[in-house]
Amino acid sequence: MKFVRFIMRNAALASAPKHIEHFSKFSPSPLSMKQFLDFGSINACEKTSFVFLRQELPVRLSNIMKEINLLPDKLLSTPSVQTVCSWYVQSLMEILEFLDKNPDDHYVLGEFVDTLFTIRNRHNDVVRTMAEGLIEYKEAFAPDRTTNQNIQYFLDRFYTSRISIRMLINQHTLIFNGNTNPVHPSTIGSIDPQCRVEDVVQDAFLCAKKVCDQHYHHSPDLQMQEMNNKKRNHPVSIVYVPSHLYHMLFELFKNAMRATVETHGGRGRLPPVRVMVSLGGEDMSIKVSDRGGGVPFRKTENLFSYMYSTAPTPQLRDHSQVPLAGFGYGLPISRLYARYFQGDLQLFSMEGHGTDAVIFLKALSTDSIERLPVYNKTALRNYTVSHEADDWCVPSKEPLDLSTFKVAK
Repeated sequence: MKFVRFIMRNAALASAPKHIEHFSKFSPSPLSMKQFLDFGSINACEKTSFVFLRQELPVRLSNIMKEINLLPDKLLSTPSVQTVCSWYVQSLMEILEFLDKNPDDHYVLGEFVDTLFTIRNRHNDVVRTMAEGLIEYKEAFAPDRTTNQNIQYFLDRFYTSRISIRMLINQHTLIFNGNTNPVHPSTIGSIDPQCRVEDVVQDAFLCAKKVCDQHYHHSPDLQMQEMNNKKRNHPVSIVYVPSHLYHMLFELFKNAMRATVETHGGRGRLPPVRVMVSLGGEDMSIKVSDRGGGVPFRKTENLFSYMYSTAPTPQLRDHSQVPLAGFGYGLPISRLYARYFQGDLQLFSMEGHGTDAVIFLKALSTDSIERLPVYNKTALRNYTVSHEADDWCVPSKEPLDLSTFKVAK
């Protein structure tokens, strides 16, 4: 009997390319924060969510799986990337099993929730595993500039897709699993309609401080200021996903603390990390400022590259502790979280002084709309175009020898 199930399972997996080809022809359907909120609080209907997700999840999975196949063969063939690919294929096929099932059957709805839990858990280590694949690739080959740009383009889209898929899964499972969050009873799935920014800042800072103390036995303090231009003297709050905001702030605090300690570690009291929160009519902005010495201007964009890290690469498969720095994915993925709902994360650094990191988020839930990758001809061109020579002069590193330009007598 086990052998029969094995044959059937592999026959189903063999049909995956056909399904990927079919669903990748459709564009994902981006939702706004308000739509997420209204659906969960006013019109929460498990059957409607089930019917939407059994179509939308295959579309989002298939769109990004088409792009995985455009990666360089040498990267695609690494064991870690192959593992990630197998997870995506398996998850796609598990969701497709529900396409023809009756949405009025409560057993089917319960089975769907269980499947979503399984898929989410299976994909927990996608970021780390893909990072390990990149390390395997870099250790075996020397990527050129074009390859680096293609990998950067792909990973931005791949991790954005992953954020969006987890968002859909979390909303469905948290709303329809029959339990409420005892710590945050007002949340709608993973969204807090009144997300107190100061609370998230404090939580992220304390956790980063704990990690910093473990590594350096020392850490800077926090100074915080809020400006609510909508309601004077009221704490700043927005409709947002607290876990997303926490992720961004935790990474920024880790970077700020590491730079501060390494710059001022042996000089008595450390300068504090300063946070300014400002809520306006369109934007909610959070500025994290440190006096950690900053970075040269030419290196600023490297900080958002998956191929670059200022810290030593961690040992593969070392899950024993949270590193203060490592794969170099903290900033680029934090920027993706900010951009996911039409915000951004930007760095402004002054070498010799410190760095300001600013998170920009939409103040209105109607403006916070998912930013999703779609596989089309434009995306395809980004993988196939060859980057020609720079059309700006590249200065020589050696001083020009003017003696070679003697005037003829």
